[in-house]
Amino acid sequence: MSLEKREETVSSRFTGEETARVPIDTECRNSAFPPNRVRSNRCSGGLKSAPMHKGRFGCRREPDRRNSNTWRVFSLKELHSATNRFNYDNKLGEGGFGSVYWGQLWDGSQIAVKRLKVWSNKAEMEFASEVEILGRVRHKNLLCLRGYCAEGQERLIVYDYMPNLSLMSHLYGEHSAENLLDWSRRMNIAIGSAEGIAYLHHHATPHIIHRDIKASNFLLDSGFQVRVADFGFAKLIPEGATHVTTRVKGTLGYLAPEYAMFGKASESCDVYSFGILLLELASGKKPLEKLSSTWKRSISEWALPLARERRFQEMADPKLKGNYIETEFKRMVLVALVCARGTPEKRPTMLEVVSLLKGEANEKLAILENDDIFRPDRIGTSSRFVVAGNDSDCTIEEKEGMGK
Repeated sequence: MSLEKREETVSSRFTGEETARVPIDTECRNSAFPPNRVRSNRCSGGLKSAPMHKGRFGCRREPDRRNSNTWRVFSLKELHSATNRFNYDNKLGEGGFGSVYWGQLWDGSQIAVKRLKVWSNKAEMEFASEVEILGRVRHKNLLCLRGYCAEGQERLIVYDYMPNLSLMSHLYGEHSAENLLDWSRRMNIAIGSAEGIAYLHHHATPHIIHRDIKASNFLLDSGFQVRVADFGFAKLIPEGATHVTTRVKGTLGYLAPEYAMFGKASESCDVYSFGILLLELASGKKPLEKLSSTWKRSISEWALPLARERRFQEMADPKLKGNYIETEFKRMVLVALVCARGTPEKRPTMLEVVSLLKGEANEKLAILENDDIFRPDRIGTSSRFVVAGNDSDCTIEEKEGMGK
């Protein structure tokens, strides 16, 4: 489909140019980013001004704009106007990186603005990395980058606004009581998510590892179509490389054992995390279950014994009230557990995951059901990843070079 494009002249201190002409893809203008707060915050009228908090970033690296034809550089003045000077009433969510604000541009389109708050070389590099990677990719199941702003001490990333929140908010967050995720939507979210990650692993050049796959990073547009978001931890994989050894970043409960212990990041680590996500979709449970004040059990360790005994009904999210297609539910659980197995070499690729979830390969589905991991007499083969901690959504970092 041909896309209408136009050029806008924008100022940019970040590029060192007085002006920059960038073609704008108007198809991106009407999509969306997730509020972690209530949807009523979307209104723009009658908001009170709040003082702007200044960051302390210095320009260190310019994102690569060579492969982009859908995003542009925003001025700080433009984003001040769109967000009512980053008013508290416009805030959608907050994390260690900073805050996300809802905004509305002069043409009426809605945006989400991620505003970084803490200076460090690491944060500066994550800002540049996210802009560069999002500028490289284009897929219906990846969050659309609208642009960025880097003026003075401010570092801001502009995305499409997603009106139906994050997947996490619907599974067990503030909007779970609305019960909007029926089985059909869950299955579509599973397949769409898999297709987005498969694009990163197999079709992006170079290939990309996300490294932070979790329910809060899968966003839902107005039609509940899923978009993979948050590429701040993403890594480009050099051609011919099987993995990269790096600092461990991610969220407890989603980390593949080989990555958590040795810092070996690969596409297979994303596959593991995606398996955990599928179990969340099926069961409505969090990735870690609190067993005591200091210990938690992984969702895969809970699910595997039930799958071996074919007790799939006991795994279904009670909010589904039994309204799901049994063959699809069983398929999702089996795929999830094979993805989340402890041995990375035995995990499927994301292309295989897409095919399995769609039910396209009947012979592979039969092989999957008879996999050794599901033998009733199999003992000690679950990914026993019991961790200490008080927060299942705690982002961790470890020392670089933990293993080779």
